Amino acid sequence: MTKKTWTEKLGAPVRHQVKPAPIDIAGMKKGEIMLIPSPQIIDAFIRKIPRGTSMDVKTLRLKLARRYKAKVTCPITTGFHLRTVAEAAYEAHQQGTGIDAITPFWRVLDADTPTTQRLACGASFVTRQRAREGLK
Repeated sequence: MTKKTWTEKLGAPVRHQVKPAPIDIAGMKKGEIMLIPSPQIIDAFIRKIPRGTSMDVKTLRLKLARRYKAKVTCPITTGFHLRTVAEAAYEAHQQGTGIDAITPFWRVLDADTPTTQRLACGASFVTRQRAREGLK
């Protein structure tokens, strides 16, 4: 069995869910209506963030929740899928896709975001892309 690429993981048929949070966790209260996003939802959302604009993960979660008529967005699933989106974008870039054609994950992740430390591209890539767009 071969390991799936990040691009394959991004393209996997995963549906989002909106349901009550099962427990109190990461600032969410049990019973609050929670969005469990798919990687595709996160990818599409990030692609719509305008060039030169940044957004932290907390704001991304809030905006996604509102869009899907939920109170909160699952932070754990969001973190997993943010990494999938970033790694798939970097895979595409390594395979020749131009930087302006990949998902601009650096508009949400910065050098200090914990997810960034685990990315194959490294924090320096994220920092360079943010600088290229005038983001701090």
